[in-house]
Amino acid sequence: MTRNRFSASRLGAQRVLATLAVAALAGVAAVPAHAADAVVLYTADGLENLYKDVLPAFEKKEGVKVNIVTAGSGEVVNRATVEKDSPKADVIVTLPPFIQQASQSGLLQPYQSVNYKNVPAIAKASDGAWATFVNNYFSFAINPEITKTEPKTFADLLHPDYSGKVAYSNPATAGDGMAVIILTSALMGEDKAFEYLKDLEKSAKFHTKGTGYLDVLLSRNEIAFANGDLQMDLDDATNGGLSLKPIFLSAKPGDAPTTFQLPYAIGLIKGGPNQAAGKKLVDYLMSAAVQSKVPDIYGIPGRTDVPLAGKNGETVKKAIAGVKLIPVDWNQVMDKKAGWNTRWKNEVIGNSGKQVDVVKPKS
Repeated sequence: MTRNRFSASRLGAQRVLATLAVAALAGVAAVPAHAADAVVLYTADGLENLYKDVLPAFEKKEGVKVNIVTAGSGEVVNRATVEKDSPKADVIVTLPPFIQQASQSGLLQPYQSVNYKNVPAIAKASDGAWATFVNNYFSFAINPEITKTEPKTFADLLHPDYSGKVAYSNPATAGDGMAVIILTSALMGEDKAFEYLKDLEKSAKFHTKGTGYLDVLLSRNEIAFANGDLQMDLDDATNGGLSLKPIFLSAKPGDAPTTFQLPYAIGLIKGGPNQAAGKKLVDYLMSAAVQSKVPDIYGIPGRTDVPLAGKNGETVKKAIAGVKLIPVDWNQVMDKKAGWNTRWKNEVIGNSGKQVDVVKPKS
């Protein structure tokens, strides 16, 4: 299931079915046969409009078809892990800490693309295993038609008005879900963060397997508040026609709203069936021509020599104005991730029986 791409006019039925297969059974559903004239891209959801815009030119120039499999950021890495001994994909795009997980697990083939040179050292692996493709910010979202007074602090979400109207994605399968734990832990300390999430769970309706489904649920008024990321939320609101507004929360009244960068990163799958075409796809997606189109979907170019420009670029700048950005040590997150997932399962979800893998809106 992709982020808000439920309209047939925006996404062909074939891709919907392919994505549903991933969401339903990551790592088991078969990728279409990999012919010599095809390259397979496993990607976290949220960049569908960019791919739709730029990939036809690549396919025409290289004479190679790009087969896309879209799912939550953790799911695509889990699928690649299951297939490690017989890879089915050539290129992967996912969020941290899952791109670091993929690198540490030996899933990625170091590749120093010529187009990585303008990506800051802090935003790429030193060995070329991955590089930032589209920069982005973690955010939350509301339906502005329903929520007239938007929450300002995390404590605001504990108000009875939000009872049964909160949802966020599962940290084990979605990078944006893990981001909830990262941010609350950074602002409150780990133990208090889990105490807060346990309290928040009283207002949670369910949790989704990936994050993109939440925008549709917000727009349909099935929930009132969700997690997300700035690029996805702005793109879904403008290009998807959904009723939602990205927001940032403060630790306490009077503090500045706070967030951190949550980029899409790209890497080459080790042993992929079409590595030659995979390298060309990485080079192409990191080219100045493609990077210049990233602001069209409210993303921030991964390359420093490509400006955040145009009307949509200005919208991004305005949205982030006044928001405090905090650094994230992704190596530390990798060390904490397994323990956080266990604490979330045991202390937050507990024996509630609450759904943690919702994959689509109600019919």
